[in-house]
Amino acid sequence: MTEVQHPARSLPTLQRLGSIVDPNVDPQAIANAWFTRFADAMKAKDVTGILDLLIDDAFWRDMLALTWDFHTYEGRDNVKQFLTDQLPKFNLSAFKLCEDRVRLDRLYEDLVWIQGIFNFDTTVGHASGVFRLVPLADGSWKAHVVYTNLDDLKGFPENIGPLRNHEPNHGKWADMREREQEFLDKEPTVVIVGGGQSGLDVAARLKMLGINSLVVERNNRIGDNWRNRYAALCLHDQVWYDHMPYLPFPPSWPVYTPALKLADWFESYAQSLELNVWTSATVVSIEPGTKSKKWSVRVVRGNGRERIFEVNHVVFAMGFGNGQPRMPNIPGQDEFNGQVLHSSQHKLATDHLGKKVAVVGSCTSAHDLCSDYVDHGIDVMMVQRGPTYVMSAKVGVPTILGLYKEDGPPIDLADRITASYPNHFARLLHQRATQDVAEADKDILDGLRKVGFKLTFGEDGSGLMPLIWNRLGGYYFDVGASQYIIDGKIKLKSDGPIAKFTRTGLFFEDGSTLDADVVLFATGYGDARENYLRLLPETLHDAVLPAWGLNEEGETYALWREIGGRGPEGNKLAGLWSILGNLAMCRFHSKHMAMQIKAYEEGIFGERY
Repeated sequence: MTEVQHPARSLPTLQRLGSIVDPNVDPQAIANAWFTRFADAMKAKDVTGILDLLIDDAFWRDMLALTWDFHTYEGRDNVKQFLTDQLPKFNLSAFKLCEDRVRLDRLYEDLVWIQGIFNFDTTVGHASGVFRLVPLADGSWKAHVVYTNLDDLKGFPENIGPLRNHEPNHGKWADMREREQEFLDKEPTVVIVGGGQSGLDVAARLKMLGINSLVVERNNRIGDNWRNRYAALCLHDQVWYDHMPYLPFPPSWPVYTPALKLADWFESYAQSLELNVWTSATVVSIEPGTKSKKWSVRVVRGNGRERIFEVNHVVFAMGFGNGQPRMPNIPGQDEFNGQVLHSSQHKLATDHLGKKVAVVGSCTSAHDLCSDYVDHGIDVMMVQRGPTYVMSAKVGVPTILGLYKEDGPPIDLADRITASYPNHFARLLHQRATQDVAEADKDILDGLRKVGFKLTFGEDGSGLMPLIWNRLGGYYFDVGASQYIIDGKIKLKSDGPIAKFTRTGLFFEDGSTLDADVVLFATGYGDARENYLRLLPETLHDAVLPAWGLNEEGETYALWREIGGRGPEGNKLAGLWSILGNLAMCRFHSKHMAMQIKAYEEGIFGERY
């Protein structure tokens, strides 16, 4: 495929387009007219006709529907190449506009588009899409964004609703479940390493597609990955954003979920959906397989019994927390008379009653820990090493994640609409949203600046999104700790890097010192790839792509698909999959992963583009 330069990125404002929007515009009529031409051109594989419906710097994002991969094409030339290569491979049909979902969106006075949702079929699947039309100077409306997504595989619907088991079961269920969970009669098709949200989501998705999987969880109980962390841990995402597949949180669920409550929910989720889980079990190695299977997976259980499974698919669902804790290399630690901890080792603030605590870090975990210490009357100092992006959960989260709310659209629709914003374009939108949130949070931000807290608004002023994708950190959704800092309840030191430990605390490069009995590092974790590299033969390590971050298209390198990508080296890792992310990401992309595995198993998987 020829590499084509993308045009300079900018928002499709009315000024740039040289257009205005008639206050009496009929979005339904415009969307219908555009979509009729679009559907006809797509069915006819008329690339020229499709391009005529797009503006020059349009984006087209595809998730599996037309590429069997995750791609974003930017600019007409790149879109042209993609459509020219891919449309001949698919027989597209059954295009239908969801007329009740057409809407005119005016995000700002100068930023207006008509959004439409549509459905269509491919050769092997049922798909959906989103388009956004912007007004041009000649009065026409053309697409600035088109998104296409594979929703389901033809002939392989999920076993839910009318397709659930209709047979009565008198006294046989307990024995049946025991045999299923122990794999006494049938080997698993997929081994899932890790029983957090990502592993449970994938297991649930696979089960509904008739794929037999085993979740291997090293902890004693499902949920211990949250249960065993610091007691003050609480989700800062709101409940409407965090639902899991098939079993949403009850309507009485609190907006912000405590970690212990979430842990219990995970355990009940696995039980309610009858997922096959082995706790107190560890995958100790994954080697190239035998017996016509791709991978040989050795599992050791808590009682010392060992079992080797030969499977075609292994899913790494191990999260970030299983990586190595990231501890700065600060000299002199051996001289320090106090206690040094990483946040992963910390449990209760009351463990340090009567002591002086220094928390190194200034993002989410650091704020949570410092707040907990204050609430228990413990002297705590936050040591800020670099600037942090702060936005209030009350204002910032609804601004950034506005679709996810009490009266919002169905969760699957909200997920698709959210995914329809290509990441490079979303960055431009986030620049504006970040300004809006900062204005609403002015009192908090001014108060933080006054006491010396270092603030950032992210790369190019784009706030949260690039920090998540590039660093998985650097931010805090304020749920109260900022006021503690402003009021001096959480003490703050932000005026210089740490030079070394001393016998009684920390020495800084500016010559200042800090006495402490406990130094607690809230500094995150290392490369998530460490989790699965240690299980694989060293000869395969070079083929493993990064576990996090974005490529030049703005897509993840190898998340929610095979860890080796598409190249020749990646072929050595066929059948090894990785899933990471928060509850919302795992909810949405677990279905993408399950459909890919099902398509492989049924022999209908096409060629990754």
